[in-house]
Amino acid sequence: MIAIINYGLGNINAFVNIFKKASIPVTIASKEDDLTGATKIILPGVGAFDHAMEKLNESGMRERLELLVVEQEIPVLGICVGMQILAESSDEGKLNGLGWVKGKVRKFDTSNMTEKTHLPHMGWNEVKPLVKNSLFEKISKKPLFYFLHSYYFECKNEENTLAVADYVGGDFTCAVKVKNIYGVQFHPEKSHSAGVQLLTNFATLS
Repeated sequence: MIAIINYGLGNINAFVNIFKKASIPVTIASKEDDLTGATKIILPGVGAFDHAMEKLNESGMRERLELLVVEQEIPVLGICVGMQILAESSDEGKLNGLGWVKGKVRKFDTSNMTEKTHLPHMGWNEVKPLVKNSLFEKISKKPLFYFLHSYYFECKNEENTLAVADYVGGDFTCAVKVKNIYGVQFHPEKSHSAGVQLLTNFATLS
């Protein structure tokens, strides 16, 4: 059963519709008891880092999530800000993140970019997996995914970077993995067939 964490952030219904169309059992988790029986977890998120952490803490689900993800090693997929709060901290705020993936969330430095640009980074970008992983199986070699963000994940350990994307002359980490913990900066629920396949791949991880 896929449990989608509903803590007031993210387009929950978009994920529900994708999984239902693929005949994958899905539930919305708005409180701790809703996580009972979950075998995979989706942690979406939009907006600011501190706000996301505040909302998650207020939801009453954090302790159960820690148990399921860290101790029982149930696979989790953080998406956009849901990926960023997997980190230890962020340039954007003052609160600690979950710390499930060692690293910090950084703001893009537009002064170092090769072309004049602005933030947020918004639109379609090619994603380049660095290692073979089942999350990107059955997806084209140069997949396009939809991004909307001004901050990126800086992994403490390079081996935790699963994929990168390029924004005006510089690669940044756009997907991370540590054991059963996955995160993607882009929005698979807005990325048409490539996004549907990635979500399906996550749902069917063994």
